[in-house]
Amino acid sequence: MSNPVNPWIAAYLRHLRAVEGGTDDTVRAYESDLHQFEVRVGNLELVDAKSIRRWLLEMGESGISARSVARKLSVIRSFYRYLEQQQLRVDNPAHRILSPKFRAHLPRVLTIDEITAMMETACLEHGPLGVRNLSLIETMYGAGLRSQEVVDINLLDISWDTGMIKVTGKGRKERKVPLGRYGLRALQRYLAEARPHLVKTATDALFLNRRGGRLSTRSVRRIVKATMLRSAVSRNISPHWLRHSYATHLLMNGADLRIVQELLGHANLRTTQIYTHVSQDQLTQVYQAAHPRARRNSQ
Repeated sequence: MSNPVNPWIAAYLRHLRAVEGGTDDTVRAYESDLHQFEVRVGNLELVDAKSIRRWLLEMGESGISARSVARKLSVIRSFYRYLEQQQLRVDNPAHRILSPKFRAHLPRVLTIDEITAMMETACLEHGPLGVRNLSLIETMYGAGLRSQEVVDINLLDISWDTGMIKVTGKGRKERKVPLGRYGLRALQRYLAEARPHLVKTATDALFLNRRGGRLSTRSVRRIVKATMLRSAVSRNISPHWLRHSYATHLLMNGADLRIVQELLGHANLRTTQIYTHVSQDQLTQVYQAAHPRARRNSQ
């Protein structure tokens, strides 16, 4: 992360990482939004509600989506809340500004067949990196992990007796999740056949890069995208699709919503409920395709 010029932004980003447990990707995104805001409005000490509303209006007129505008406003609101708590400002000028309305998009998910095709493609890779990539993808889908969560896993976080993995989620909150036999089998193979060839110096990190260091979230994105594009499905996806697919497939097969909430590490059940809409939509698609009296062209 580059060093911000503004000391208030620098202090807030340190707080975001150390206290709120912000991931590298989150800190980078917040830093970018705050710098863009500063460039537009100037002196952060003089910002008031009127200048924030003008900034929001300009973004909307420039074609930036309502979803993106709402996200940027949330960053500004959190930033000034921090400054108020630190007594660097006496108020939060964004506190009473309403976020623009936008239609929530359903999470994008893979079908079970597409997941299978992805795993089969990963199995075709040879050498230590190929074995690592298969284990990485099996772990992400098998436990529903975020990119940051999977790269943060250490060797001692795996309980082979119970088949559970200790995961550090957002806000540095820990949870334990089961992995399943495919994921555990892939991990065992990785530890036996691949990791010994990748490790250069003593490290607790589970997944290593070719230089022996801890794998980065950027590398995870590259590995997942490349594997899917080489598969028979050939879709351009992000690693988070695996997490979305994990939750949706659990619900489609009868898992309790609150159990899925706990497995995903969601603080609010409403966050998990969006997957019920995805699973219902997929069930409708299956019904429309399979039931003889549901097909539009049936006689």
